[in-house]
Amino acid sequence: MLLTVIAFVVALGVLIAVHEYGHYRVAVACGVKVERFSVGFGKALLRWEPKRQHPGQKTEFVIGAFPFGGYVKMLDEREGPVAPEERHRAFNTQPLRSRAAIVAAGPIANLLLAVVLYTAVNWIGVQEPVATLARPVAGSIAESAGLKGGEHITRAGFDGDLTPVQSFEDLRWRMTRGALDGRDLTIEVAGEGGRPARELVLPLSRMEARDADPQMFRKIGVLAPLTRPEIGEVMKGSAAESAGLLKGDVVRAIGATAIIDGQQLREAIRASVDNGQPRTQAWQIERGGRPLTIDVKPEVREEGGAKVGRVGAYVGAPAEMVTVRQGVIDGIWRGVVRTWEVSALTVRMMGKMVIGEASIKNLSGPLTIADYAGKSASLGFTQYLVFLALISVSLGVLNLMPLPVLDGGHLMYYLWEGLTGKSVSDAWMERLQRGGVALLLVMMSVALFNDVTRLFG
Repeated sequence: MLLTVIAFVVALGVLIAVHEYGHYRVAVACGVKVERFSVGFGKALLRWEPKRQHPGQKTEFVIGAFPFGGYVKMLDEREGPVAPEERHRAFNTQPLRSRAAIVAAGPIANLLLAVVLYTAVNWIGVQEPVATLARPVAGSIAESAGLKGGEHITRAGFDGDLTPVQSFEDLRWRMTRGALDGRDLTIEVAGEGGRPARELVLPLSRMEARDADPQMFRKIGVLAPLTRPEIGEVMKGSAAESAGLLKGDVVRAIGATAIIDGQQLREAIRASVDNGQPRTQAWQIERGGRPLTIDVKPEVREEGGAKVGRVGAYVGAPAEMVTVRQGVIDGIWRGVVRTWEVSALTVRMMGKMVIGEASIKNLSGPLTIADYAGKSASLGFTQYLVFLALISVSLGVLNLMPLPVLDGGHLMYYLWEGLTGKSVSDAWMERLQRGGVALLLVMMSVALFNDVTRLFG
């Protein structure tokens, strides 16, 4: 819990500080006087004025008690009287291009931060599962395409443009893009025993996926990398303990079905329920090099409205891992590409939610973000950097949306001013701001409801 809170606060602090620094730095470059730079709202926990500041600046830096936001307060005639000798340094008196640049600088700073973070991860390297597939889900797209489990994927891509697959997570990312974009994914399977590589097409365009959730991957059929069908930690009082299963047992068959990987074993356990009742099955296992047969009767749990089997043990050995690391130039380029891909996917998903082609369940709020912050931090430094990059992209894209209360809304005002030669009237500005606040509150309420449903539902 403490790790989750610390990881969440650090993430918010970094992302907000970078966003506001973008506004601040471009404002200073445009000659606008910045009176306050605040990370957080409410009572000031810490405030200071650096002795060395940019010429003409006397900015107060503040850290507020509530970290859910920040602001850069600039000299502006609309917010108070401005001395005649400083009027040229007020925000509202700047040329249109300067005002637009200052407003756009915040979201752009978040996108640039994402590039830096993804680049750092590429340089440092991250441990990820090898792109060798477990047995696909029965009746899934992957099974229909001809995958049987154990295949090693070397390349994948869209429209005939295949590029190397570095890890299982890389392959999952491409599947996510294909499913949500409605595009078929071509994969190259490495040949075995001297046989040539072969290409298969996963017809993801048929899915009409609305949510990037576990059910989407169940329909695709690729849930996990290949793992050894081994029993891990056994919970006390569980079905596994009652049957006599021990940590280290390797499952070779269930009934007449041969078991080749951990994912297949998990699926077999889930399916060991008939009409809501558990089905006792004979498991052929290997323990210390000796074959044994054990009768296992699972427990029945409800999941997603369906009753599934559970044995109360960790199933499947850790997957084979590979270190994914890039060189200096390639690391930067891949950082830029990943930021672009995540940004484009975010924009498309937002557009689909607006027109009803994607579920609003995809909206996440502070509880989910905090939960993911803690989980990513517990997995290691590089995973936490990936989490920060993803949230930084989301913050940048969200702030570019044309909602009046966001940076994108102000950019729309400036677009109107550029096209018509006159600024939006104060009356219209007030109406639009009220509408924007109302819409933003609705979005926040939906996101919070989704958080509560995910975490406690």
